[in-house]
Amino acid sequence: MRMDHSPLLATYGDALSDPAARRELRGWCALAILSLAVAGVFALLLALSRTPGVQNWVPWPAAFFGKGLVVHVVFAFIVWFLAVLGAFLILAAWRVSGGRPRLAGAGRVGLFLAGIACVLLFVPALLDRGEPTLNNYVPAIIDPLYYAGLTVLALGVMLPVARLLAAPVAGLGLPPDDLSVAALGAAVVFCLALICFGLAYGELAGQVPSYAFNEELFWGGGHLLQFISTILLVGTWAALARLTLPGEVLPGCVAKGAVVFLVVSALPAPLFYFIFPPFAAEQTLAFSGLLWALGPPTLVVAVVGILALCRRGRLAALPWRNPVFLSLALSVGVFGLGGVLGMFIDGADTRTPAHYHAVIAGVTLAFMGLFLGLFLPLMERAPRPGRRLNFLVIAFAAGQTLACVGLFVAGGHGAPRKVAGAAQGLVDVGAIVGMSLNGLGALVAVAGGLVFIWVAGRALLGQPASADQAPS
Repeated sequence: MRMDHSPLLATYGDALSDPAARRELRGWCALAILSLAVAGVFALLLALSRTPGVQNWVPWPAAFFGKGLVVHVVFAFIVWFLAVLGAFLILAAWRVSGGRPRLAGAGRVGLFLAGIACVLLFVPALLDRGEPTLNNYVPAIIDPLYYAGLTVLALGVMLPVARLLAAPVAGLGLPPDDLSVAALGAAVVFCLALICFGLAYGELAGQVPSYAFNEELFWGGGHLLQFISTILLVGTWAALARLTLPGEVLPGCVAKGAVVFLVVSALPAPLFYFIFPPFAAEQTLAFSGLLWALGPPTLVVAVVGILALCRRGRLAALPWRNPVFLSLALSVGVFGLGGVLGMFIDGADTRTPAHYHAVIAGVTLAFMGLFLGLFLPLMERAPRPGRRLNFLVIAFAAGQTLACVGLFVAGGHGAPRKVAGAAQGLVDVGAIVGMSLNGLGALVAVAGGLVFIWVAGRALLGQPASADQAPS
């Protein structure tokens, strides 16, 4: 298995020499791609149901928007990110243990459970039962199958988390590379999130599920899921920089320090269930306050990287034709846009989804680059370089940017969030223009996403090829 064109690829190529490890990595990657496909289909349908003119062409069922939004969010944010976390966890476990991790079979069992969970999460959306609740972070369908799906998914991810956390206990020490440090940090925060979900459920036991029930159940742990995605983003930025740029763009302490900062910032979260009255305004604000910790480390990592590139000379000389580097650059830009938009939200209109869609798109762009530059090459399934790779990255970034700007403009003219069709009350010209831009942007982004799903899915389903085909 030749991995001589990148030290990072060589490092993980040696660690994953076990065919069983590569099969497990392939499984988590396949689950991630499948979840992104489901999320993309529903994203397009949701955007069309809110686009002026188009919303009147199709007799959208009354319950479609609510359940469709739940499916889109849970697969685009929960399943997609946690499946990528599963891929991080297997790389780190084999890297830290020198190819001999404890609980080696835990990942395979976890992957099987995660697959079952996806079925349980999807089926309620197709059945004429269960009420969707568009609560924050983990929107839900009030159906035993849906709650079972979330529980099984948590257990499925917890098994590879436990496998990784068992490695340092064995005396192997902290992993030295940014990607493994990010995996370990995300594993710790995932445990904290489960503790928060468990404490919240303990306070709510016996209550009938409702919007308020789901909002309180998922509020605390949902905030920590934001920390997980940010930790993985930092590790991915560092990995993509090492894959595509010569020398050390990010000093080793920068990305690792950012991960440590994020983990330490998340540590107090479970204590909020003991310090404050359950679900009181003080507790709600305490969790919201935690999110202020997400900005500084990502800003530091991005600024340090950009300044290092500027000191090297002309930015035009950077490998802009490399889709992996392009994913890195556009991820920083789109994620930064989301951060800026977040300064103007109030939670009542579509400026809020404009903010978090840009942030999520920035993370997704980075993960796309990680698939193209690391995950697929490690399995000797690297896609052949070509214009389609650059197209998918640019189309997804441009479409998401246009969609988010449209949502922000519409929200500035009063367009409400979490509604569709005539319920939007689109009368103001600015709101109509904004939602039209959102629909157009969604089409472009979905086109890029479909090409990525096609490229990655074809690579995962096909026969292994030489890893030397990785984009360069």
